[in-house]
Amino acid sequence: MPEGDTVWLTARRLREALAGRELTLTDFRVPRYSTVDLRGRTVREVVSRGKHLLLRFEGNLTLHTHLLMDGHWRVREAGPPPPRDHRLRVVLGNAESQALGYSLGVVELFASTEESRVVDRLGPDLLDPGWSPELAAEAVRRLSRQPGDAIGDALLDQRRLAGIGNVYKAEILFLRGIDPWTPVRDVPDLPGIVDLCHRALDANKERHGHVTTGDRRPGHEHWVYGRAGRPCRRCGTRVRRADQGPEGRKRVTFWCPRCQPPGEGAAAR
Repeated sequence: MPEGDTVWLTARRLREALAGRELTLTDFRVPRYSTVDLRGRTVREVVSRGKHLLLRFEGNLTLHTHLLMDGHWRVREAGPPPPRDHRLRVVLGNAESQALGYSLGVVELFASTEESRVVDRLGPDLLDPGWSPELAAEAVRRLSRQPGDAIGDALLDQRRLAGIGNVYKAEILFLRGIDPWTPVRDVPDLPGIVDLCHRALDANKERHGHVTTGDRRPGHEHWVYGRAGRPCRRCGTRVRRADQGPEGRKRVTFWCPRCQPPGEGAAAR
C-alpha cells in the first residue's frame, strides 16, 4: 500500500497538471458514477490527507480517492483517447494534460462541505504543511489511547497518526531499536518515534521510493524491510519476518531480533 509520502507526491503532480484549469474530458469507469460529466468545471485544488487524495472542483464538489494496495495516478500530456484498460477507473483531462487513475481502491464524489466524514476520523497528518509541536503531541496522545496494543499495530492505525505504512513501520522501529510487538505502554520515547516518522516521510516526499538508510542505490535503501533472511546491516544477525495484526488485517513485518530485542509483547507473535 502506498505510504503517505507517495500520496503527497501524487497530489502535487495532479495539482500541477489540473489545478486552476477547466476540465475538457472526464470519464468515470465506476458504475456508480458512469454518467457523471464534469466537463466545464475548474479544478480548484488537489490535497493529500495521510493516504487519502481530495480533488476539489468548483461548485462545491470533491472527488475522494484512496490507492489502497495497487492504485496509482498517471499524468500524461493531452492527446489520444485514454487506453482501453480494465484497471482504469477515472480520467480527468484539460487542454494540456490528462490524469489517469488506475486500480483505485476508493472512488467517491460528494459535496466539499462533507469532506469531514473522510478526514475527521484521521489522526494528525505527518505531512501536514502546518506540522507543529501541537500536532505531534496529539499524535502521541492518540498512540497512547490503547497502551496494550503492539506498537507495530498502533503505527499503522491511521486514526492515531496518518501516513505511516508497512515500510516505515518496520524501518522506524528498527532505527529506534524497538521490537514491533512491544506494547505501546512500554515504548520509552513515543514523542521521539512520532518525530522520526515525520522526518522520514518529509525527507522522501519529493522522490519515488522510501530511503531510510541514506543510500539510494538499488537494494540498499532499507535497513530491514523486505530483507528477511539476509544479514542485518548493523549486526549481521538474520533479519526476520512474520505476520502481525488482528485476524483479517494482518500485515507482514520485518525486524532484527538482536537490534530490536523482544520484550513482554514478543509472546504475541
